[in-house]
Amino acid sequence: MVTGKGSVNQKITRGDVRNLLSQDLGRLDLSGKKILVIIPDGTRTAPISLLFTTLCIILARSAKRLDFLIALGTHPVMPEGEIDKLVGMDAQERFHRFPNVSIFNHLWDVPDELETVGFISSLDMEFLSGGLLTNQVPVRLNRRIHEFDQIIICGPVFPHEVAGFSGGNKYIVPGIAGQEIIDVTHWLGALVTNIEIIGDKDTPVRRVIDKAASMVQTPVLCITLCMKGNDLHGLFIGSPEEAWSEAADLSSRIN
Repeated sequence: MVTGKGSVNQKITRGDVRNLLSQDLGRLDLSGKKILVIIPDGTRTAPISLLFTTLCIILARSAKRLDFLIALGTHPVMPEGEIDKLVGMDAQERFHRFPNVSIFNHLWDVPDELETVGFISSLDMEFLSGGLLTNQVPVRLNRRIHEFDQIIICGPVFPHEVAGFSGGNKYIVPGIAGQEIIDVTHWLGALVTNIEIIGDKDTPVRRVIDKAASMVQTPVLCITLCMKGNDLHGLFIGSPEEAWSEAADLSSRIN
């Protein structure tokens, strides 16, 4: 089930964000739990500072641990000053207000930071890619996902030249993945071509992404955002597939 709201013409207010998140997260039994929130880096347009503060206010007091992992994919590591700007709060203020909250960069090229969660077989790859690829691929993800009781993906959904639309499980692959599956998804997108992919929900790349993300055993909730310029016009909460689908439908009308 997906909850939330969205409109082509009407913006979502800060109060709407607080109310929607409070209502939905309140239905989950997260007291005393370890929670990992996966967020985008500074290259994505979204009110991440608002979401960061709101999630901390709602969750940090009762959670045993609340960490944020920046889904860099292969983007450069964000230095402390850029992280402060991204979340709208410097490290000193974060420690004072939310002492059980930490923020980490994903390190795709550091083997000790990754763990193999499974493999996409050659047969599955052939089926998912429509016959374009037939190689078996290991799915290596950030090892932190196994240290938590709940994962929350939080980020925007835009038309995307590699996956069709960004967001949803794309914050897991390639967001917090290792090189092998990152390379495969980008090469597959190149084989299909940008013009055939961008703005399409059902693409070979999205199928591979969803297959890889299904190997995560920790429960995953997704908060998807739909932006119109710098304004928030959609916020949907649910499974990564369903919340992403709602946001992609709205994004296709707005963007």
